[in-house]
Amino acid sequence: MAGSAVALGIEHVFVLMLENRSFDHMLGFSGITGADAQNNQVRPANGLTGNESNLYDLAPYSVSRGAPWRMPFDPNHEFPDILEQLCGSGGRYTPGGQYPPIDNSGFAASYAASGAGALPAEVMCCYTSADLPVLNALASEFVLCDNWHASLPGPTWPNRMFVHAASSGGLDHSPTVAEIADWETIDGFHFRNGNIFDRLKTAGVTRCLYGGDDFPMVAALKGIALDDVRHFSLFRSDLAQPVYPYQYVFIEPSYDVLNKYKAGTSQHPLGDVTAGEALIKETYEAIRSNPAVWNKSILIVTWDEHGGFYDHAIPPAATAPGDTVPGNSYNEYGFTFEQYGVRVPAILASPLIERNLLDGRLYDHSSIPRLIELLWGMDALTARDAMSADLTKLITLAAPRDTPLTLPAPANSAEPPPDFSSPAPLVSQATVAAPLATVNEGNLPAVVHSAMQQDLVVSPDDRAAIVSRVRSIQTQAQAAQYMAEVQQKVRATKVATAGGG
Repeated sequence: MAGSAVALGIEHVFVLMLENRSFDHMLGFSGITGADAQNNQVRPANGLTGNESNLYDLAPYSVSRGAPWRMPFDPNHEFPDILEQLCGSGGRYTPGGQYPPIDNSGFAASYAASGAGALPAEVMCCYTSADLPVLNALASEFVLCDNWHASLPGPTWPNRMFVHAASSGGLDHSPTVAEIADWETIDGFHFRNGNIFDRLKTAGVTRCLYGGDDFPMVAALKGIALDDVRHFSLFRSDLAQPVYPYQYVFIEPSYDVLNKYKAGTSQHPLGDVTAGEALIKETYEAIRSNPAVWNKSILIVTWDEHGGFYDHAIPPAATAPGDTVPGNSYNEYGFTFEQYGVRVPAILASPLIERNLLDGRLYDHSSIPRLIELLWGMDALTARDAMSADLTKLITLAAPRDTPLTLPAPANSAEPPPDFSSPAPLVSQATVAAPLATVNEGNLPAVVHSAMQQDLVVSPDDRAAIVSRVRSIQTQAQAAQYMAEVQQKVRATKVATAGGG
């Protein structure tokens, strides 16, 4: 097992995880065709016919071409919202029971409740290949997985946990800041079997986490040190060094969460989707610019969950991780984790993979830790990744093939392109779009959690005061003030200790 990476010619795995977009929303009208990875038969990607629709208030709303660069409203996508999207208004989930029958009939109705003036047709709009040239070029050149699902029918944070632990520890909802502070009174959020970073450390496999912001959500995990996290602004220059030292690399975009995601690169629905296209392009081209690294690499680009956007594929039943039971301390809805979430895009890029493949095998985010386990000879973390389909089967070439040096430019949305050469700006009250709004909105609690964990690393003797401070945060302005203080402490500590990222 330990020789799998060597035998396959893989020394580096890069993962870029973006935000809140379904497969059909991004690629349903792409028109991509390719050879099936299992039988080599040419087929179209499992996308849209144009006849798919939802009913809302007795009116049909069909899928349509041409989605806005920036959504006017953030589609609802918490556990109860997704239940309606998948099962219709009559869907009911009994804690500890089976998920109700799915027909994907409630997306339009759910979106109509997202805000006054939210038009049901908006959530049924889907991009074309001309809208997303970067994504389509990458998907056509490498492997497009058209049966990759979110790990649960739930929001961002528990789905992201599956990438790191093949489990969310029972978490089935977006936690509040008060919940997060309470976790720290009992030594933080724990996974019974640890996470993939624990396994990497034990196995002597080097890792690095790049964040577009100072507080990537992955840094909220226990055991992540300050020097594990580097600004994405250093990614290209790191790769230009004679030796790139990291074997597993996880990349998070910038969120700009305090400013309603306006200047972020995450592809959150309230942000400009072309900024995320620019991030995909920069990530690929930075790795591709170093042949010594690229020729021994896999890059995975995927999205954490569907964000409330329509997808026609019926999510199948799932294997529960087996490390928790319904009703544990993180389990608000009594979810059993025996149901996958909505389908999301996923692309694997490597010069050791055949060109223009479509892979219809069932994957979810647990397939990423499974890939790492297979490459570097580790045991599975949970029952979920133990049964995940094997991504190493896509690595079939004995020698690297020719691949594009660059990807197309993103479409012109009339927004200024992101600057990847500079660190995220300092947090200030001027960046807070809704100062008096609750802190418990969107991804902000997860970002505060990341800030708190880094604060605890910098100032371990101040644990009680830090937890108390975080528990007291009620508004987004208060969150900004705390994040600004931690940002300055963390940056100063990194400069003092190593001059690092």
